[in-house]
Amino acid sequence: MHEIAIPQRVVDSVVARRGTAHPFADLDPSKTALIVVDLQNGFMMDGVAHALCTMAREIVPNVNKLASAVRATGGQVFWIQNTHDESCLESWSNLHAMTLPEKTAKRVESMSEGTVGHDLWADLDVKLNDTKVFKYRYSAFLPGYSDLPDILRARGLDTVLITGTVTNVCCESSARDAMMMNFKTIMVTDGNAANTDEEHNSSLVNFYLTFGDIMSTEEVIDCLNKNAAGARSAAE
Repeated sequence: MHEIAIPQRVVDSVVARRGTAHPFADLDPSKTALIVVDLQNGFMMDGVAHALCTMAREIVPNVNKLASAVRATGGQVFWIQNTHDESCLESWSNLHAMTLPEKTAKRVESMSEGTVGHDLWADLDVKLNDTKVFKYRYSAFLPGYSDLPDILRARGLDTVLITGTVTNVCCESSARDAMMMNFKTIMVTDGNAANTDEEHNSSLVNFYLTFGDIMSTEEVIDCLNKNAAGARSAAE
């Protein structure tokens, strides 16, 4: 698991700007979505992955715990699958221009629908009532390349918990866009995975300073349970 290191000066800056270290601790569990980004064989399975991140395997227990807590407190779980289709070669030509041909071929092989690489990691606790969403860019919230924002709004969900891999690419891209699409956004510190602690922590710091909140798995679950209990008490 990553060693989380958020400098105190960063926390102090957040408190000075927002008045609290955790501006979304009052989240409404019934309006909360767990977003699990790219925990697919194409990033996690030896011999199949085009961009292997071994740390992604380590966060699976935390993601499963979060999924269970979100469902139990009235929220919803979304499994995001990074997806390649042939239109990407033209519409996202800049990506492929920056990538060696053999690397592009491996990405196409492991990210195309119907391949082993495209499948979700087998140890994830995916339930029938969860939702799977394809995305065709790094961000799961980029209009035109994912239906996720529209689905969330249609279901009355306004808060998103970002987990998955890799922290500093698809997860941070999704988190930043989620905030700019007006969702309350929390990156889960031990529910995201990168290739190094440095990349992981840098991404969390960048996001936390300006875009949203960061919490550990246990902090998120505590907020979900406490706020759900409060809502039940208020309704009695």
